[in-house]
Amino acid sequence: MLRTLLPFIIVLPSLAYSLISLACARRFFSAAPPCSTETPSVTILKPVKGMDAGSYENFASFCRQEYEGPVQLLFAAASTDDPVIPVIHELMEEFGDSHVSLVVNPAIHGPNYKVSNLINAFPLARHDIIIVCDSDIRVPTDYLKSVTAHFSDPRVGLVTSLYRTSCAPTMATAIEATGFTAEMIPNVLVALHLEGLSFALGASMAVRREALAAIGGFEALVDYLADDYQLGNKVHRAGWRIALDGTFVESMLKAEELLPVLSRQLRWARTMRVSRPGGYLASGMTLPFPAMLLAAFAAPSPAPALAAIALLYGVRLAVATIFSRNFVRDRLLPAWLWLIPLRDMLAFFTWALSFLGNRVEWRGSRFRLRPGGKIEELA
Repeated sequence: MLRTLLPFIIVLPSLAYSLISLACARRFFSAAPPCSTETPSVTILKPVKGMDAGSYENFASFCRQEYEGPVQLLFAAASTDDPVIPVIHELMEEFGDSHVSLVVNPAIHGPNYKVSNLINAFPLARHDIIIVCDSDIRVPTDYLKSVTAHFSDPRVGLVTSLYRTSCAPTMATAIEATGFTAEMIPNVLVALHLEGLSFALGASMAVRREALAAIGGFEALVDYLADDYQLGNKVHRAGWRIALDGTFVESMLKAEELLPVLSRQLRWARTMRVSRPGGYLASGMTLPFPAMLLAAFAAPSPAPALAAIALLYGVRLAVATIFSRNFVRDRLLPAWLWLIPLRDMLAFFTWALSFLGNRVEWRGSRFRLRPGGKIEELA
């Protein structure tokens, strides 16, 4: 009897985690969003390098905000030859150079060149709410109103936003995009409700100037690859609260083949492993693919193995579809639902491979990861 039940016992942690993530999502998205009549002044710092999918519309979405407070959009680049510079000049012509400005400074302060750009531009930031957004992010018109409302609580030092992708031009892109819906967002919501946020998501991070100063400014992040995680973690450890905003921002993924997508996934995995070693190791227990394999090998016969796997993936696919249609609303599922088992397999192998090395590639450069998340550039 016990051997017959063994495959069901093996898939239980992954099953339970799926249902816990669903409960956390229902709780988060049913809660009333914060409301504030205040519209604090905001500086949006946007480090750029190269072109992304829809760069002009991505940038312009920050200029089309339904927001009454002063907003400064400040771009930071390292070279006047960067192909994105003409796009920024076009933006300045349409929305005015008093609202949009550009800093070009090649000074390098450490191995994280993106943070170097932030350090170079920060002296020109005029306001006390500083928002850092990736260059491939597009936001809805109520983005600023939603994010800044959290700062009515004086304990909040940083506000970060969930992100999604609603358009997957290739299967490889869909593998990454469905990962946001079926893995990343559930993980963030579980962390929020079980222990509170101690990290930030790089798509959108709004931080008080006072909280940023308390951790040593952007200079405190320049030696790390996961600057988003480190910013949130340092703000958290400095005694500030981190809030999660429920207004999704859109990550505009370009059409890619599978290899660069998997390379990026491996970079993220290795970075998280050295940044949160205990939590990252434990996360392997919730992955559905190894649970499926273990259930298949441990079952005394094919019938209980198939039943346990059918139960596991019946719940898994149902929960992913509920996330996609009811919470994330990314329109990816059920069209890409067949891809979830393949994505789970790749996620497991990425998790396993992350333990087999400390080297990563990022924006054409190679780095070695050090314990705690610091990096050194390789020749």
